Amino acid sequence: MNNMQKIEISSPVRVEWWRGAVIYQIYPRSFVDSNGDGVGDLPGITQRLDYVASLGVDAIWLSPFFTSPMRDFGYDVADYCGVDPIFGTLDDFDDLVGRAHDLGLKVIIDQVYSHSSDQHAWFGESRASRDNPKADWYVWADPKPDGSPPNNWQSVFGGPAWTWDARRGQYYMHNFLREQPQMNVHNPDVQDALLGVAKFWLDRGVDGFRVDAINFAMHDPELRDNPPAPCGTGIRTRPFDFQLKVHNQSHRDIPQFIQRIRDLTDQYPGRFTVAEVGGAEPEREMKAFTAGDTHFNSAYGFDFLYAEKLTPALVRKALEKWPAVEGTGWPSWAFSNHDAPRWISRWATADAHDAYARMAMLLFLCLRGNAIIWQGEELGLSQVDIPFDRLQDPEAIANWPLTLSRDGTRTPMPWAVQSEHGGFSPVEPWLPVGTANLARAVDRQEQDRLSLLNLTRKYIALRNAHPELRIGACKVLRADEKCLVLERSLGDQSILCLFNLSGRSVEWPAEAGAGGTEIETVNGATVGELPPYGAVLIGR
Repeated sequence: MNNMQKIEISSPVRVEWWRGAVIYQIYPRSFVDSNGDGVGDLPGITQRLDYVASLGVDAIWLSPFFTSPMRDFGYDVADYCGVDPIFGTLDDFDDLVGRAHDLGLKVIIDQVYSHSSDQHAWFGESRASRDNPKADWYVWADPKPDGSPPNNWQSVFGGPAWTWDARRGQYYMHNFLREQPQMNVHNPDVQDALLGVAKFWLDRGVDGFRVDAINFAMHDPELRDNPPAPCGTGIRTRPFDFQLKVHNQSHRDIPQFIQRIRDLTDQYPGRFTVAEVGGAEPEREMKAFTAGDTHFNSAYGFDFLYAEKLTPALVRKALEKWPAVEGTGWPSWAFSNHDAPRWISRWATADAHDAYARMAMLLFLCLRGNAIIWQGEELGLSQVDIPFDRLQDPEAIANWPLTLSRDGTRTPMPWAVQSEHGGFSPVEPWLPVGTANLARAVDRQEQDRLSLLNLTRKYIALRNAHPELRIGACKVLRADEKCLVLERSLGDQSILCLFNLSGRSVEWPAEAGAGGTEIETVNGATVGELPPYGAVLIGR
């Protein structure tokens, strides 16, 4: 496969490879440990790419593997063009890309443009004086007359978004950890440097970028205070939760920087870009960041990542934000990721774990947009309860016990059920595998035709075989308390997708009628009958 490849759907329809793609997210620390140090690495990923390709996915997305002191596990980058020794070398990365391409897999990597590590050489030079060439590469500000921080901005991980630096006699800004100083992306020189980083990886053959926290990339240069947030119903665990983040992020000039990124990636045919846009009301920014053909190709929706329950109404609301109209961007969906708790633990009861997983995975792969599968979702892995003395996540440690640890979703992949550490590593891993997840190891599920692993392969194959599911229009015909009915259509072909999201049988919805060809059924469903957690796809 080459970068110019397009998918032939049905003449004369041709689309970019990424439109409707299924992308598999890999967290390098937790995928495969090839050298016996308890931490996953790039050679380990390369060893298991055959498994990933066997799922039928189009691409892999690698979470950060760059040189880093690992205060935030790679999202604090000390060298954007280097591989941290714990993960391997640049040669190892090149081998991974080559093997992935041989298997027909595209490679997407994270890019972190809003902040770096305080160990980055750029920050070291910036903090050295107020008049050096990189003095304005980070966000610096004088204290108030009483010595306090320049304004009231708070960091995501707790406490003020400002840290005093005696060398410059100023505060520097950080939206996250104090070890993650905020870059001044308003500065054209900083933009040029970041575009140089992107070019470095594009020249090494990567097929695209997932751009981390892009709505944090620019701040209000006037440093105005954020207003207080209205009292809500949720528990506030951080000072960050008490403010409306209107001045420390989401600046109106961010789309102009995104246009520069797109201008660069367009020089490399077939590249794909997806923005991570979090926050209380991200829809406006997601639309702005993906507008037309001059911005990112897609935006990464948070609609499902922290939802306590998967409901037909939630699915309807998420899909209706992205209508198939000219000028509206293309969505990317995830049910879980390296930051968000595993969906099976949020949504399924213990006695219905397997049935729910089968239904939800099919539903996920029937949504209009890109489907991003978080490693282990195809196995039905659950959230692992990590005791305090094993926590690695700085946010969870700082806000214990009210913030759910991100470690619980980042636990190692279980490859072999009979191995002490699940075949992930010959030694104690950096996080425990989890007893329940060990029982769902890859080798055990490979032997079961009806396992979630094999059903996921089947569902992805169905999506790839039916252009209606991959790139077709989507209409929500019903979204009541229990039942969801979607119509996916392309040209004169359509597929009705019916899901019972409850633990009780529901009446056959009138919107579905009685005719059509049964394409796929789940949990005993048939045309005319939707038992608990039942699902059926009907071709028309």
